[in-house]
Amino acid sequence: MSDEPIVETTTEARAGTTPHIVRYVLGISLVLVIVAFVVVYATTS
Repeated sequence: MSDEPIVETTTEARAGTTPHIVRYVLGISLVLVIVAFVVVYATTS
């Protein structure tokens, strides 16, 4: 066994690219939760 560290770039380490759709899903989900809370608050008051 070699004691040399394995050096890879970020892209090589994850073996591909990551799409930016996660940020849109999180943003849309956050907006929907806020809207849901507003609707529940408005209907119970």
